[in-house]
Amino acid sequence: MSLRETAKGIFVDTLHHLRIEERMRTRVRSQGGTLRIGELTYDMQDFRRVVVISIGKAAAPMWDALQPALEPALKLGQRIEAIVVGTTTPKEKDHRVHFFSGSHPLPNQTSFDAAEAVLKLLGSCDDRCLVLFLISGGASAMIEKPLDGSVTVEETAQFYRSLVHSGLPITQMNALRKHFSQVKGGRLAVAAEKGTKCTLLISDVPESVLHVVGSGPSLPDPSTLEECRGIIDANLDALNFPGKILAFFRDPALEETAKADHPAFGKASWLSLLSSDDLCRIAGENAARLGFHVVVDNRCDDWDYREAAVYLLDRLQELHQLYPKVCLHSAGEVSVRLPSAYGVGGRNQQFVLECSRLIDKRNLKATVLSGGSDGVDGNSPAAGAVCDETTVARATSEGFDIIAGLEQFDSFPIFRALDDAIITGPTGNNVRDLRILLSSA
Repeated sequence: MSLRETAKGIFVDTLHHLRIEERMRTRVRSQGGTLRIGELTYDMQDFRRVVVISIGKAAAPMWDALQPALEPALKLGQRIEAIVVGTTTPKEKDHRVHFFSGSHPLPNQTSFDAAEAVLKLLGSCDDRCLVLFLISGGASAMIEKPLDGSVTVEETAQFYRSLVHSGLPITQMNALRKHFSQVKGGRLAVAAEKGTKCTLLISDVPESVLHVVGSGPSLPDPSTLEECRGIIDANLDALNFPGKILAFFRDPALEETAKADHPAFGKASWLSLLSSDDLCRIAGENAARLGFHVVVDNRCDDWDYREAAVYLLDRLQELHQLYPKVCLHSAGEVSVRLPSAYGVGGRNQQFVLECSRLIDKRNLKATVLSGGSDGVDGNSPAAGAVCDETTVARATSEGFDIIAGLEQFDSFPIFRALDDAIITGPTGNNVRDLRILLSSA
């Protein structure tokens, strides 16, 4: 088996074992009339209603996994009301669940409709209501309602498009989204201010910044308007915001997001169910079983894809001098700044294509895979791609120009032709991207 096939096997098997159901079962339990979520305990007789708001790429799987744990804790007469906004539908039809088909990466009219429904339901919550937020990556676009009511759906989509194409780190993009929106930056917690709230997260960001997941709809927001204005001023050309959006952010009357001292967080808790740490752990176990010495290095998170490629290949070469069979894992996201015109691909495939160029230039023997745990990479049907020292030669023999593919951000056609595109379909999960670099004597 080639190292390309080995890398694919590690990646696909890791996604298979990254199970929301298993983690929900171990972290959420009912005992008599008590609901236990991690170390938290809720006496269900204190509540008349349970409201569940599930948003993101893993929204339906999270709801499907929560329901069996939640139902046994309910008291006679207690109601569950749920809104699920995601890319897949819940497994079973349930009259208590209002489902919206979530849009990603750009919001649409359904995103606005979902936001209205969520705000209305949360606005009905009192101090006898337990609110469970289930938040996963992709939630930012799936519900949206601008603070400025005159901003249209089309203008909102353009705002998101500018952010996605800007190459900004996710923390900065989501700081801007939070201050643009009525449903981000802790504002959903404020909408249900009197209720008892618990947020369960499938994290697609570093553990230290959980408030970035889905732009933190139910968590306190440490980012500020001053920071947002600084980000815009430092990146005017990259963002290319229209005058209306610039005027919005520069308005001195623009309100700040909800901070940790807001009363809405007096009865609020949150915890991460799955994260990129789990992604690396499972992938590492898979690689170790195959005899690889495993190293995790997430230092290049949010770096430009070219800088990340150089850094990780340098690191792999260093490790290979110490170990004959090494597997280097790196979780997180690399940044890609898109031009006005571009082809078919995504940040994972762009990174892999750049690695193929460097491997060829350096005359290395190395295999590199990068893929999204959600099964989606950019505007392509692939989750990512894999390359090795044969990639450039094979691509050239098929009539492709690697440099042109990089410049045009048109990586998917190359990897599709080489049968090195990794196509899994949407996984219903999202705990960041995983890069796997292999070297063997």
